[in-house]
Amino acid sequence: MTSTPRVDVRTVSRWLAAILLPIGPAAIALLRYFLPYDTVDDMSTITNKIVDNLDRGSVVLWLGFVGILTLVPGVYFVGRLTRRRAPWLTAIALLLVVPGYLALPWTASGDIFIWAAGTAGLDPAAITRAAEVTHGSMDLAGFVFVAGHVIGTILLGIAMWRSRLVPRWAAVATAISQPIHAIAAIVLVSHTLDLFGWGLQAAGFAAAGWAILRLRDEEWMA
Repeated sequence: MTSTPRVDVRTVSRWLAAILLPIGPAAIALLRYFLPYDTVDDMSTITNKIVDNLDRGSVVLWLGFVGILTLVPGVYFVGRLTRRRAPWLTAIALLLVVPGYLALPWTASGDIFIWAAGTAGLDPAAITRAAEVTHGSMDLAGFVFVAGHVIGTILLGIAMWRSRLVPRWAAVATAISQPIHAIAAIVLVSHTLDLFGWGLQAAGFAAAGWAILRLRDEEWMA
């Protein structure tokens, strides 16, 4: 009797990591580019822009869904890569960025509500009044997301640098990606710059994925 060749789960895990890593940041990069409103807009303006661009808003919601599913596994895989050579930096970075990403669905719930109400044909003024009534947990989620993903990604980029397992440019790209996003969203209000900022993180994570593929199975799962 011939035995069936067994696939090493460690090899599968490395390939899964390499494929998954850039997807989340790339999805959010496109989301920020196609977002029908600006982050600094008031609620009335946000409501009207979403209601006037329902198809575009639907694309944004799908991109957000993809990001929500892939961002946390992505940073987990980066943490597995850097933890042996930068354990403390990796631990602190993940303690910040993972809760930040987990808060993302809460922060996106307002956009889902506005899109659904607009699709149902409700009056924009009424939608605005309802959207302005937020639960305290949404405000907290917004703080956790902003602080967690900006500071945490900077530290993760530094951990990538110190690990010496990824190219220096990839570590720098990751570290500066979210400060660029913050400037693009709040200061300069540029969707193109926002696309570039999150795109840098996608590129940095893609390089981390390539570094994972180059590891031996024993190094990856050790």
